[in-house]
Amino acid sequence: MMKRALLIGTLLASSIAAANAQELKLGPLRADHPLIGAWRIELPELACYEVYNLHSNGTKRSVSGKEVNESVFQISAYPSRRGFYKWVDKIVKNSGLSDCTGEKTPIGDVAVNYIYLHPDGTQFLLCTQENLNECIGPFIRQEVI
Repeated sequence: MMKRALLIGTLLASSIAAANAQELKLGPLRADHPLIGAWRIELPELACYEVYNLHSNGTKRSVSGKEVNESVFQISAYPSRRGFYKWVDKIVKNSGLSDCTGEKTPIGDVAVNYIYLHPDGTQFLLCTQENLNECIGPFIRQEVI
């Protein structure tokens, strides 16, 4: 359990540090992009969960613990030959409260990760590289009411 909590922190910190200077251009996703929608991950070892709401206009709202973020992002239109979508996400607004790991994500932080989408489209893994060695998940698609 502790290893998973450390992986979550490492995933977030390493991807943020690696991409901090990158600029993003806001743009719409293709209309049928499979990652548009709401996704939730349960983090029982932290007694917490996260929800990501990915909008087709390239904006995201996320909740992690008490932290609420808004960001702009780019996700590749189609998966790579290895089956991963590249996801670059930049925080533009933050509540200033702590996330599930007890950290606060500063405005301007940029994270680069890779998404491996399950073939049925109902869940994905969030990975630091285009492989399944360092991933968290599953993020489960949520019904929008």
